[in-house]
Amino acid sequence: MTQKQQAIEAIERLPDNATFEDIMEELYFRGKVERGLKDIERGRVVSHEEAKRRLVQWLQR
Repeated sequence: MTQKQQAIEAIERLPDNATFEDIMEELYFRGKVERGLKDIERGRVVSHEEAKRRLVQWLQR
């Protein structure tokens, strides 16, 4: 299924009173989820412990 087809299906699942903002948020969310899943497939991840370590460093700046 193409990304365009996925977008159309996502829009069709929204309620009839969905706003342009609702539609954009839904498509943005789905795009980010897809990107995350591809990152996982490619091994571009960090452990929970590494994420916590980075967060502590970031907060100390």
